[in-house]
Amino acid sequence: MTEFRIGIFNLIKRLVGHSSLARAGIYTVGHIVIAMICNRLITGADLDLAAIDAIIEPLVNGLWFYTLDKIYTSSQKVKNG
Repeated sequence: MTEFRIGIFNLIKRLVGHSSLARAGIYTVGHIVIAMICNRLITGADLDLAAIDAIIEPLVNGLWFYTLDKIYTSSQKVKNG
């Protein structure tokens, strides 16, 4: 791994840390971009319609992921005492 990649990796690691909200946010942004591209390529929808669909659905998924992550994290705390 190059020094630049290591620096970027360490920066992301420091910014995200152990925060469920940060991980959910990064996941959601990536999902929006991927969904927008897929929607546009698969359906041929206008870019604005693909963007609307790509924003609404991942936001709901992001909230769902955050909820699951919080449940998992809290169950691990109870389990580990």
